[in-house]
Amino acid sequence: MARQEQHEALRAIRNWVTAKDHEQYQNLPDGVVSVTISHSNLQARMMELKFDLHDSIQTVKERIRTHVGTAPQYQRLILRLNGEEICELGDGMLGYYSVESGMEIHVVDDDPYSLSRGGGLEDVSQVEKYRMTEEDYDRRSGTIRDWARQKKAADPTWFPDWEKKPTTGSSTGDGEPEEIPGPEAVAGMAVGQRCEVAPGARRGEIAFLGEVPELKPGHWVGVRLDEPLGKHDGTVKGRAVFSCPDKHGTFARPRHVRAGDFPERDPLAELEDDDDSEEEDEI
Repeated sequence: MARQEQHEALRAIRNWVTAKDHEQYQNLPDGVVSVTISHSNLQARMMELKFDLHDSIQTVKERIRTHVGTAPQYQRLILRLNGEEICELGDGMLGYYSVESGMEIHVVDDDPYSLSRGGGLEDVSQVEKYRMTEEDYDRRSGTIRDWARQKKAADPTWFPDWEKKPTTGSSTGDGEPEEIPGPEAVAGMAVGQRCEVAPGARRGEIAFLGEVPELKPGHWVGVRLDEPLGKHDGTVKGRAVFSCPDKHGTFARPRHVRAGDFPERDPLAELEDDDDSEEEDEI
Protein backbone atom coordinates (compact mmCIF):
# COMPACT_ATOMS: atom_id res chain seq x y z
CA MET A 1 0.00 0.00 0.00
CA ALA A 2 2.80 2.38 0.92
CA ARG A 3 4.62 1.64 -2.36
CA GLN A 4 1.48 2.38 -4.36
CA GLU A 5 1.00 5.69 -2.55
CA GLN A 6 4.63 6.56 -3.26
CA HIS A 7 4.18 5.86 -6.99
CA GLU A 8 1.03 7.98 -7.06
CA ALA A 9 2.84 10.85 -5.33
CA LEU A 10 5.73 10.68 -7.80
CA ARG A 11 3.29 10.58 -10.72
CA ALA A 12 1.49 13.64 -9.37
CA ILE A 13 4.78 15.53 -9.02
CA ARG A 14 5.82 14.60 -12.56
CA ASN A 15 2.48 15.70 -13.98
CA TRP A 16 2.74 19.00 -12.13
CA VAL A 17 6.27 19.68 -13.38
CA THR A 18 5.49 18.76 -17.00
CA ALA A 19 1.95 20.18 -17.08
CA LYS A 20 2.75 22.90 -19.61
CA ASP A 21 5.59 21.24 -21.51
CA HIS A 22 3.38 21.06 -24.59
CA GLU A 23 2.97 24.84 -24.45
CA GLN A 24 6.62 25.88 -24.08
CA TYR A 25 7.19 26.35 -27.82
CA GLN A 26 3.77 27.74 -28.71
CA ASN A 27 4.90 31.37 -28.55
CA LEU A 28 7.78 30.93 -30.99
CA PRO A 29 7.41 32.76 -34.32
CA ASP A 30 6.67 30.66 -37.38
CA GLY A 31 9.80 29.18 -38.89
CA VAL A 32 11.80 29.44 -35.63
CA VAL A 33 12.87 26.41 -33.59
CA SER A 34 14.41 26.11 -30.14
CA VAL A 35 17.04 23.37 -29.80
CA THR A 36 19.45 22.26 -27.07
CA ILE A 37 23.18 22.35 -27.77
CA SER A 38 25.57 19.74 -26.34
CA HIS A 39 29.30 19.31 -26.95
CA SER A 40 31.53 16.24 -27.20
CA ASN A 41 34.21 17.75 -24.93
CA LEU A 42 31.93 19.40 -22.38
CA GLN A 43 29.96 17.61 -19.69
CA ALA A 44 27.63 20.53 -19.02
CA ARG A 45 24.62 20.85 -21.32
CA MET A 46 24.41 24.19 -23.06
CA MET A 47 21.50 26.60 -23.11
CA GLU A 48 18.72 26.34 -25.61
CA LEU A 49 19.34 28.34 -28.78
CA LYS A 50 16.76 29.53 -31.26
CA PHE A 51 17.37 29.29 -35.01
CA ASP A 52 15.45 30.22 -38.10
CA LEU A 53 14.76 27.20 -40.29
CA HIS A 54 16.09 29.25 -43.22
CA ASP A 55 19.51 29.61 -41.54
CA SER A 56 22.31 27.81 -43.35
CA ILE A 57 24.28 25.15 -41.50
CA GLN A 58 27.30 27.47 -41.74
CA THR A 59 25.31 30.20 -39.97
CA VAL A 60 24.28 27.69 -37.30
CA LYS A 61 27.93 26.71 -36.78
CA GLU A 62 29.00 30.35 -36.48
CA ARG A 63 26.33 30.91 -33.86
CA ILE A 64 27.33 27.79 -31.95
CA ARG A 65 31.00 28.85 -32.00
CA THR A 66 30.19 31.87 -29.84
CA HIS A 67 28.89 29.51 -27.13
CA VAL A 68 31.26 26.52 -27.23
CA GLY A 69 34.41 27.98 -28.80
CA THR A 70 34.87 25.33 -31.50
CA ALA A 71 35.67 26.82 -34.92
CA PRO A 72 33.05 26.03 -37.64
CA GLN A 73 35.53 24.01 -39.75
CA TYR A 74 36.06 21.60 -36.83
CA GLN A 75 32.37 21.15 -36.01
CA ARG A 76 30.32 18.10 -36.94
CA LEU A 77 26.66 18.63 -36.05
CA ILE A 78 24.55 15.61 -35.11
CA LEU A 79 20.77 16.00 -34.83
CA ARG A 80 19.31 13.99 -31.93
CA LEU A 81 15.89 13.34 -30.46
CA ASN A 82 15.60 11.85 -26.96
CA GLY A 83 19.26 10.84 -27.11
CA GLU A 84 18.92 8.94 -30.40
CA GLU A 85 20.87 10.09 -33.45
CA ILE A 86 18.72 11.11 -36.40
CA CYS A 87 21.22 12.45 -38.93
CA GLU A 88 24.29 14.61 -39.44
CA LEU A 89 23.71 18.20 -40.50
CA GLY A 90 25.74 18.79 -43.65
CA ASP A 91 25.17 21.61 -46.15
CA GLY A 92 22.04 23.55 -47.00
CA MET A 93 19.52 25.13 -44.67
CA LEU A 94 18.47 23.93 -41.25
CA GLY A 95 14.88 23.35 -42.40
CA TYR A 96 16.01 20.71 -44.90
CA TYR A 97 16.61 18.32 -41.98
CA SER A 98 13.10 18.61 -40.48
CA VAL A 99 14.47 20.13 -37.27
CA GLU A 100 11.80 20.71 -34.62
CA SER A 101 11.78 22.47 -31.28
CA GLY A 102 12.91 20.23 -28.40
CA MET A 103 15.51 18.43 -30.48
CA GLU A 104 19.22 18.44 -29.67
CA ILE A 105 22.17 19.44 -31.84
CA HIS A 106 25.27 17.64 -30.62
CA VAL A 107 28.59 19.25 -31.57
CA VAL A 108 31.48 16.87 -32.25
CA ASP A 109 34.76 18.78 -31.87
CA ASP A 110 37.34 17.44 -34.39
CA ASP A 111 39.98 20.05 -33.57
CA PRO A 112 43.12 18.10 -32.52
CA TYR A 113 44.31 21.15 -30.56
CA SER A 114 40.97 22.02 -28.98
CA LEU A 115 41.29 23.72 -25.60
CA SER A 116 38.26 21.81 -24.35
CA ARG A 117 39.72 18.38 -25.13
CA GLY A 118 40.18 16.14 -22.11
CA GLY A 119 38.29 18.48 -19.80
CA GLY A 120 40.58 21.42 -20.51
CA LEU A 121 37.80 23.96 -19.92
CA GLU A 122 36.08 22.19 -17.00
CA ASP A 123 38.73 20.32 -15.00
CA VAL A 124 40.39 23.04 -12.91
CA SER A 125 43.05 20.60 -11.68
CA GLN A 126 44.66 20.88 -15.12
CA VAL A 127 45.12 24.62 -14.78
CA GLU A 128 48.70 25.53 -13.94
CA LYS A 129 48.72 27.45 -10.70
CA TYR A 130 51.21 30.03 -9.55
CA ARG A 131 53.38 28.83 -6.71
CA MET A 132 55.94 30.80 -4.71
CA THR A 133 58.79 29.20 -2.81
CA GLU A 134 59.35 29.98 0.86
CA GLU A 135 62.64 31.68 -0.05
CA ASP A 136 61.00 34.00 -2.59
CA TYR A 137 58.22 34.91 -0.16
CA ASP A 138 60.73 35.52 2.61
CA ARG A 139 62.63 37.99 0.42
CA ARG A 140 59.51 40.00 -0.46
CA SER A 141 58.75 43.26 1.30
CA GLY A 142 55.30 44.44 2.30
CA THR A 143 54.10 40.95 3.23
CA ILE A 144 52.62 39.89 6.56
CA ARG A 145 55.84 37.99 7.27
CA ASP A 146 57.91 41.11 6.59
CA TRP A 147 55.63 43.11 8.87
CA ALA A 148 56.03 40.55 11.68
CA ARG A 149 59.79 40.56 11.19
CA GLN A 150 59.91 44.34 11.61
CA LYS A 151 57.72 44.17 14.73
CA LYS A 152 60.02 41.58 16.30
CA ALA A 153 63.08 43.69 15.49
CA ALA A 154 61.52 46.63 17.32
CA ASP A 155 60.26 44.53 20.26
CA PRO A 156 61.92 41.12 20.81
CA THR A 157 59.21 40.15 23.31
CA TRP A 158 56.42 40.57 20.73
CA PHE A 159 54.96 37.50 19.04
CA PRO A 160 52.12 37.35 16.47
CA ASP A 161 48.95 35.46 17.29
CA TRP A 162 49.78 32.61 14.90
CA GLU A 163 53.10 31.83 16.61
CA LYS A 164 53.37 30.05 19.94
CA LYS A 165 55.22 32.16 22.45
CA PRO A 166 58.11 30.13 23.91
CA THR A 167 57.99 29.48 27.64
CA THR A 168 60.20 27.68 30.13
CA GLY A 169 57.37 25.34 31.01
CA SER A 170 53.63 24.84 30.87
CA SER A 171 51.32 27.68 31.81
CA THR A 172 49.63 27.82 35.19
CA GLY A 173 46.05 28.88 35.73
CA ASP A 174 46.98 32.53 36.28
CA GLY A 175 48.91 32.71 33.01
CA GLU A 176 52.39 32.54 34.59
CA PRO A 177 54.79 29.97 33.09
CA GLU A 178 55.28 26.88 35.25
CA GLU A 179 58.86 26.05 36.19
CA ILE A 180 59.98 22.67 34.89
CA PRO A 181 60.85 20.42 37.87
CA GLY A 182 64.36 18.99 37.73
CA PRO A 183 66.18 16.27 39.71
CA GLU A 184 66.29 18.51 42.77
CA ALA A 185 62.48 18.38 42.91
CA VAL A 186 62.56 14.64 43.72
CA ALA A 187 65.57 14.77 46.05
CA GLY A 188 64.66 13.00 49.27
CA MET A 189 62.23 10.67 47.52
CA ALA A 190 62.96 7.06 46.67
CA VAL A 191 61.20 4.24 44.87
CA GLY A 192 59.39 2.09 47.42
CA GLN A 193 58.66 4.94 49.83
CA ARG A 194 55.16 5.49 51.10
CA CYS A 195 53.58 8.75 50.03
CA GLU A 196 50.44 10.85 49.85
CA VAL A 197 49.28 12.46 46.60
CA ALA A 198 47.22 15.62 46.23
CA PRO A 199 44.47 16.26 45.49
CA GLY A 200 42.43 13.86 47.59
CA ALA A 201 45.14 12.76 50.04
CA ARG A 202 45.48 9.52 48.08
CA ARG A 203 48.02 7.15 49.57
CA GLY A 204 50.32 4.72 47.91
CA GLU A 205 53.89 3.76 47.13
CA ILE A 206 56.38 5.58 44.92
CA ALA A 207 57.02 3.35 41.90
CA PHE A 208 58.91 5.68 39.56
CA LEU A 209 61.02 8.85 39.69
CA GLY A 210 62.28 10.68 36.62
CA GLU A 211 61.33 12.06 33.22
CA VAL A 212 58.67 10.49 31.01
CA PRO A 213 59.19 11.28 27.28
CA GLU A 214 55.49 10.76 26.60
CA LEU A 215 54.54 13.49 29.12
CA LYS A 216 55.50 17.15 29.50
CA PRO A 217 59.18 17.93 30.18
CA GLY A 218 60.51 17.63 33.71
CA HIS A 219 60.55 15.05 36.49
CA TRP A 220 57.48 13.06 37.45
CA VAL A 221 56.59 10.83 40.37
CA GLY A 222 54.86 7.59 39.45
CA VAL A 223 52.69 6.33 42.29
CA ARG A 224 51.14 2.90 42.82
CA LEU A 225 47.98 3.85 44.74
CA ASP A 226 46.41 1.72 47.45
CA GLU A 227 42.92 2.25 46.04
CA PRO A 228 41.59 2.51 42.45
CA LEU A 229 41.73 6.30 42.42
CA GLY A 230 44.18 6.63 39.54
CA LYS A 231 43.93 6.78 35.77
CA HIS A 232 45.91 3.81 34.42
CA ASP A 233 48.07 0.78 35.21
CA GLY A 234 51.42 2.56 34.94
CA THR A 235 51.36 2.60 31.13
CA VAL A 236 51.72 5.88 29.21
CA LYS A 237 50.82 5.92 25.50
CA GLY A 238 51.52 2.21 25.15
CA ARG A 239 54.78 2.15 27.16
CA ALA A 240 54.86 0.51 30.60
CA VAL A 241 56.73 2.80 33.01
CA PHE A 242 55.78 0.76 36.10
CA SER A 243 53.21 -1.92 36.83
CA CYS A 244 50.12 -1.87 39.00
CA PRO A 245 46.45 -2.89 38.80
CA ASP A 246 44.28 -0.84 36.49
CA LYS A 247 43.13 2.52 37.93
CA HIS A 248 45.79 2.23 40.66
CA GLY A 249 48.48 4.22 38.80
CA THR A 250 49.06 7.96 38.51
CA PHE A 251 51.82 10.40 37.58
CA ALA A 252 52.10 13.61 39.58
CA ARG A 253 54.50 16.52 39.76
CA PRO A 254 56.83 16.33 42.80
CA ARG A 255 55.16 19.35 44.46
CA HIS A 256 51.93 17.33 44.72
CA VAL A 257 53.59 14.33 46.42
CA ARG A 258 54.64 14.02 50.09
CA ALA A 259 56.90 11.10 50.98
CA GLY A 260 56.89 9.81 54.55
CA ASP A 261 54.98 7.71 57.04
CA PHE A 262 51.68 7.24 55.26
CA PRO A 263 50.49 3.70 56.05
CA GLU A 264 47.70 2.13 54.07
CA ARG A 265 44.32 3.11 55.45
CA ASP A 266 42.03 0.48 56.99
CA PRO A 267 38.48 1.12 55.74
CA LEU A 268 37.03 -1.05 58.52
CA ALA A 269 38.80 0.98 61.17
CA GLU A 270 37.37 4.16 59.72
CA LEU A 271 33.88 2.63 59.83
CA GLU A 272 34.38 1.69 63.50
CA ASP A 273 35.48 5.26 64.25
CA ASP A 274 32.35 6.57 62.57
CA ASP A 275 30.17 4.20 64.64
CA ASP A 276 31.85 5.31 67.89
CA SER A 277 31.33 8.97 67.09
CA GLU A 278 27.66 8.37 66.33
CA GLU A 279 27.20 6.60 69.69
CA GLU A 280 28.85 9.50 71.48
CA ASP A 281 26.54 11.92 69.72
CA GLU A 282 23.58 9.92 70.95
CA ILE A 283 24.75 10.05 74.56
